[in-house]
Amino acid sequence: MKSVIIGQSGGPTAAINATLAGAISEARRLGAERIYGMIGGIQGFSAGKYVDLDEHIQSDRDIKILMQTPASALGSCRCKLPKPEEEPEIYRDIFERLNALDISCFVYIGGNDSMDTIAKLSEYGESCGSDIRFVGAPKTVDNDLAVTDHTPGFGSAAKYIAASVKEIICDSSVYDIKSITVIEIMGRNAGWLTASAALAQGADCGGVDLIYLPERAFDLEKCVSSVRELLDKKDTVVIAVSEALRNENGEYICSSGGVHAGLDAFGHKIMSGTGQFLAQYLGKALDVKARGIEISTLQRSAAHLASAQDIEEAASAGAAAVRAAAEGRTAEMSVIRRIADGDDYKYTIDTADIKSIANAEKTVPDEWIINDGTYVSEDFIRYARPLIMGEPDIIYENGLPVHIKIK
Repeated sequence: MKSVIIGQSGGPTAAINATLAGAISEARRLGAERIYGMIGGIQGFSAGKYVDLDEHIQSDRDIKILMQTPASALGSCRCKLPKPEEEPEIYRDIFERLNALDISCFVYIGGNDSMDTIAKLSEYGESCGSDIRFVGAPKTVDNDLAVTDHTPGFGSAAKYIAASVKEIICDSSVYDIKSITVIEIMGRNAGWLTASAALAQGADCGGVDLIYLPERAFDLEKCVSSVRELLDKKDTVVIAVSEALRNENGEYICSSGGVHAGLDAFGHKIMSGTGQFLAQYLGKALDVKARGIEISTLQRSAAHLASAQDIEEAASAGAAAVRAAAEGRTAEMSVIRRIADGDDYKYTIDTADIKSIANAEKTVPDEWIINDGTYVSEDFIRYARPLIMGEPDIIYENGLPVHIKIK
């Protein structure tokens, strides 16, 4: 193995640095000459921004702190590369930089659009006879990557959401008055995170009353009727909604409130305001106190409440990506295969062809959405529960978790 370079791309998660740590540790175990990190993903690397990770992550303690550090320690980007045939000069420049660093292994940690980068770089590498191997490592709280059973980052975000929902339910039940609480949760087209609100239900918590996912068209007036029926039976109603609810015409509910947040670099609409709009609408329609709560970036950055299972799998996925490249494989992504479920949950790490993953999207199965689109089934609970289990042993200083900062 010659030198390895690792990048992070797309939205951060509480587990993305565990994947980076796993990749670094495996590259060292396999005897990589140098290990570099792209600063700001492929966009930053194209501008010559990278660091020698051996200088920044030196000890086992550094690795442990990196694994408990939220967000992307190397920085990130939302950069969609053009097709190689359209702008070959971009690829020539990237490969010149890679060759100058004597790179044999390129690992990119990210989601759907990041795997598109792996697909294009490996395609160009093959066309020009390069021996550099390009392998992806999965990351996204949205859990919408194809082929892999689930995605590192999702379990920790789901754990934070379920814990927060439990606490919100406790808080909303304090006063003996009619009230509605709408909790807005991330998820552009896939409702995995919003569905995770169902994990709050247990012996000490009745759980949320309604869950609305983007996989089903949202009917505003049917929602009003459902909430009215609930308020006839109880004082407080708590609802979990995806940020990207759409009506039967495909129009975003958040746009109904006059919110136009624009598009990101990939052309995806930036969501904002669904929870606030729905709370205001329901409060006015039913003449009760109503509030909207947007968990926002907390659900993906709360490393202090990460899932130990998620962190373990994230590190394993990073190590598997490096190992695949060391074995000569390219144009692949490490994937998680579930081999046992429930209390006996077990998994293994495999790899899959990047072409079956890049730009694809996995949504919540329709049969897991029940009660006329207002809740999720026990099948979802069995699927998600093992992924939120366990708490990492976090290093604290001055009462706060310690984090790595790579300059």
